[in-house]
Amino acid sequence: MNILEKMLVRAKANPQRIVLPEGDEPRTLEAANIQLKDKIAKLILVGNCEVINKMAAENGYEYIKEATIFDPEKDAKMATYAHLLYELRKAKGMTEEEAARKAKDPLYLGCLMIKNGDADGELAGARGTTADTIRPAFQILKTKPGTSIVSGAFLMFTPAKQLGEDGFLIFADCAVNPCPSAQELAQIAISTAETARTIAGIEPRVAMLSFSTKGSAKHELIDKVTEATRIAKELAPDLMLDGELQADAALVEKVGASKAPGSAVAGKANVLVFPDLQAGNIGYKLVERFSGADAVGPILQGIAAPVNDLSRGCKVQDIVQMVIITANQAIK
Repeated sequence: MNILEKMLVRAKANPQRIVLPEGDEPRTLEAANIQLKDKIAKLILVGNCEVINKMAAENGYEYIKEATIFDPEKDAKMATYAHLLYELRKAKGMTEEEAARKAKDPLYLGCLMIKNGDADGELAGARGTTADTIRPAFQILKTKPGTSIVSGAFLMFTPAKQLGEDGFLIFADCAVNPCPSAQELAQIAISTAETARTIAGIEPRVAMLSFSTKGSAKHELIDKVTEATRIAKELAPDLMLDGELQADAALVEKVGASKAPGSAVAGKANVLVFPDLQAGNIGYKLVERFSGADAVGPILQGIAAPVNDLSRGCKVQDIVQMVIITANQAIK
């Protein structure tokens, strides 16, 4: 049983309430029908009830009737959510009128449902940008204790069975932070290690990547990675983490033994932390295209409750997989 299959079993055994703010988006609705048929999660679709039911009927999505459809223009509970938003944001200058209007925004509404205890997680982004998804989560749910940064990790299922965990690795940050500081990079490493444990069910071996291995080159960009490594080890002393490491030293046992002898991570890494977003985003896409790897994500890390983002070019199966992942985050 592979990692995704294990996550599916966990999700079915512990059904979570996942809100889909883009309830009338065609791919999202098709994915919702699949999930409801397979009993993966308890779904809340945000949108006009008549529109969603009409789309479901036209496409033969018979299981949509099992979803909860929440219409922000009609549901009486909107007053509760508007008041909650006002209480959370009044110190920032939000008025009651603005809160009532903002609460109807499906992306704000999904986070308010989680904050109010009416949902366990959210998945959006088939229509909007990553910033659109993250902004309400920052304002309403905040970040987890001990972290001030949200980052994006990809589950990489590669055909290179000799690497990582039988070809499986986690890459971060590939989605959110253009140029993290050393402190932020350390937090990204710790968040990704938690994702490895709680979502993938593996013991993380974290490589802090650079174009240098253990001082083989000198540059301020390398200094940031070595400082991030020091901070991460101080914050999580029991975590198997090492840096700075070049990619080959992190992944290939012979190279790791040669360049970083005695390292518990070199040559055995299953979590790769990239020094910045350019490297991370380019890296995961190159691996995906050149090796035929399956890149699942991004999984948003660091938010106080599970909120995940989709690519606007996502496929139906991507949405199904991300609901499974969001449910697993909620179970944890």
